[in-house]
Amino acid sequence: MKTSVELVKNLVEPAISDLGVELWGIEHLLQGKYSLLRIYIERDRGISVEDCEKVSRQVSAILDVEAPITGEYTLEVSSPGLDRPLFTVGQFEQFVGNVVNVRIRTPIEGRRKFRGKIECVTDEVISLQVEQGNVQLGYSDIEKANIVFE
Repeated sequence: MKTSVELVKNLVEPAISDLGVELWGIEHLLQGKYSLLRIYIERDRGISVEDCEKVSRQVSAILDVEAPITGEYTLEVSSPGLDRPLFTVGQFEQFVGNVVNVRIRTPIEGRRKFRGKIECVTDEVISLQVEQGNVQLGYSDIEKANIVFE
């Protein structure tokens, strides 16, 4: 069964692409009976407020018709920014050499949070150089990851 994020992605990605921007990622954050649906968009020359407005109008219309999310939610469309979240293996590959903060689902030696430089990405395994050495993280075990802007 697909998650609400996967359903939303499949519904809105073609429309976002048609507007000349790239879907960077989607977060669906539950906050009690309300939720926040955050859609990040990107483009080589950067994202403007007008881009966010156009995407928001288009995505809102699609979500109103298709209703992939139950309950009340707030839609937010923004650029991923300098401390951008990473959502795909390809994005980790794109940022090899950068420092990231990563939170994983299952602790490794009692730790769920890591900060380190992305050394390489191989077969959906992210290799991070951390203070204590090197750690291998399975992509599917990563709960959240962000670039550290320095």
